[in-house]
Amino acid sequence: MSVKHPIIAVTGSSGAGTTTVKDAFEHIFRRENIVPAVIEGDSYHSYDRQEMKAAIARYAAEGKTISHFGPEANLFDKVQETFAQYSKTGMCQRRYYLHSEEEADAWEGLSPGQFTPWQEIPKDTDLLFYEGLHGGVKTDATNVAELVDLLIGVVPIVNLEWIQKIHRDNAQRGYSAEAIVDTILRRMDDYVRYVTPQFSRTHINFQRVPTVDTSNPFIARDIPTPDESYIVIRFRDANQTDFPYLLNMIHNSFMSRPNTIVIPGGKMGFAMEIILTPLIHDMIEKKRA
Repeated sequence: MSVKHPIIAVTGSSGAGTTTVKDAFEHIFRRENIVPAVIEGDSYHSYDRQEMKAAIARYAAEGKTISHFGPEANLFDKVQETFAQYSKTGMCQRRYYLHSEEEADAWEGLSPGQFTPWQEIPKDTDLLFYEGLHGGVKTDATNVAELVDLLIGVVPIVNLEWIQKIHRDNAQRGYSAEAIVDTILRRMDDYVRYVTPQFSRTHINFQRVPTVDTSNPFIARDIPTPDESYIVIRFRDANQTDFPYLLNMIHNSFMSRPNTIVIPGGKMGFAMEIILTPLIHDMIEKKRA
């Protein structure tokens, strides 16, 4: 952790509102005149898209599994090295994982599913901002969480996460229902070991909970909308949280526990901004002092 070169990490899986999270932080950074160094979690995969397919087949032939949730398919040590270097010097390297043709068009000679070369980040950034699966990961060999100054968890309940994945992989990638279920099962052990524990290490956790029946995610016809959801927000340090202010600002919110507030799903972006803005403002004030 570093006062001079702070690190914010948003960790979580898909389906919790990635666009909402990005928009909220962009608004905060713009209002506070903050220049972030943005790091994407996908850039720390061990294999590109084709290599990962080969690795999955190789592991399966040996009766084992590999997934993007676990250490075999990710450079956890590189994430730790990046965070440690930035916290000491304000500099580090980064690369990008090219998800689509549109992203690949900006890089000559590269195709979707590949990585760009490692490059130095720009100088004079105010903080490091990480978004991905493993911003708070901890293993026997690495401890990324201890280097993060503000760790935010954003996660849907697991059935909603599966619904999101089934619909996305079927509509955008053309995968069959059977193939998607196989992927979910292959990832389960790594999900339980390396993703879920991170949400006990977060300073603030945003969990999306649908208010419609998702008991069988494998037959769900629609993805629950934000208005069909609540967001459960848990604070590690309730003594530092002004709950009366939040309850007054967020219509139809209520407290379910002394450290937990529940808000309508459509208010997630607004809630993130009013909760995180003062924390990030104080972080930058201490840095500049």
